[in-house]
Amino acid sequence: MKRFFLIAWVLAALSFAEDVVNAPWTKGEKLSYRLSWGFITAGFADMMTLPQKDGSLEFVSIARNNGAFRSIYPVADTIRTLSKGDKFLPETFKKILNEGSYHSTSKILFDRKGKMAVLSDTVFENSKRDEIRRRVDTTVSINGYEHCIISAFYRVRTMDLSGKKDTYFSAVSGKKRYSLRVIIHGKETVETDLGKFDCIKVEPVLGDDGAFKAAGRLFIWLTDDERRLPVLMTVKIPIGSIRGELVQFRQGL
Repeated sequence: MKRFFLIAWVLAALSFAEDVVNAPWTKGEKLSYRLSWGFITAGFADMMTLPQKDGSLEFVSIARNNGAFRSIYPVADTIRTLSKGDKFLPETFKKILNEGSYHSTSKILFDRKGKMAVLSDTVFENSKRDEIRRRVDTTVSINGYEHCIISAFYRVRTMDLSGKKDTYFSAVSGKKRYSLRVIIHGKETVETDLGKFDCIKVEPVLGDDGAFKAAGRLFIWLTDDERRLPVLMTVKIPIGSIRGELVQFRQGL
């Protein structure tokens, strides 16, 4: 299930490309995915955009596994971030992982005036989270415009991807800043259970972060319209690939 969140995490950067004029999902959106390993459905995930009364946006991503996978290795992961402004710059980020016997909470507080991001990673002994196994606090210098791993996913959806020129960003992942390269492979037609879509295929490549290299090549297909729906995402791994296919969506909550 971590593979699904890598799809969003590797997009942690600020785009300097021109924006698409409209982004209808800013009025609210829910994307639901089926996560598959080969022919096996391993779980499901939701990504939601929740407009707030003060004009900010809360992004929420939830992933769960199912069936036999749940009994063998239960997964219940949630990521939340609060962003403001037309660049969707985050103020806070929180990631809660429950995967098998592994339970952790990661937080990021963005101090843009002070040009730093304060990160806290805590691993717990059990699912009750009443005993701490280890905790690491880190401060990372930023230039004031970096995204968290979720808000950047939505930021990329506002980009003008009509050209085939690669785009570069400044990215924050884990405890470091990285250089993120987004390769634009061009247009392709993708067919899913929801129908056929004219899409733009992109491939994010994150610097020298070994964890992302180990995950294999990641591809995302965004619809070639103002919605920029991520209808399909795949990541290759040594024993096959993980496929995230959009099975339901709603815009304007």
